[in-house]
Amino acid sequence: MKISIGNDHAGTEYKLAIVGLLKSLEIEVINHGTDGTDSVDYPDFIHPVAEDVENEVVDLGIIVCGSGNGASMTANKHHGIRAALCWNKEIVQLAREHNDANILSLPARFISLNQALDMVRTFLNTKFEGGRHERRIEKIPFN
Repeated sequence: MKISIGNDHAGTEYKLAIVGLLKSLEIEVINHGTDGTDSVDYPDFIHPVAEDVENEVVDLGIIVCGSGNGASMTANKHHGIRAALCWNKEIVQLAREHNDANILSLPARFISLNQALDMVRTFLNTKFEGGRHERRIEKIPFN
């Protein structure tokens, strides 16, 4: 498995811990995020993750910013991206099972680091159910 990850300054600590977790699981990581805490513009770090997922360079993406909102809004501008802003494992599970989320957006200022790591594990281990959900996924793009 290969994961693309991006973050702004508010998500650096979380990103570093998530990268450590992924590497311990022998998952290849492409890091598009900042490694510092100086203020940066999140779209500069989120667009490359969405492009990796959109172009099938990676299997999934993970993005982290303070609220998770700006990051998910940015990612969702890309064709075929279904970035889910999640705040607990149950939402992550449903986002994967029902919405086939391909990018997990985490709100670093509103969840603990342990919660974030648990949410990443759930994201990686939950599969899309398909069935009636497939029909709904097909209706998401607006052309």
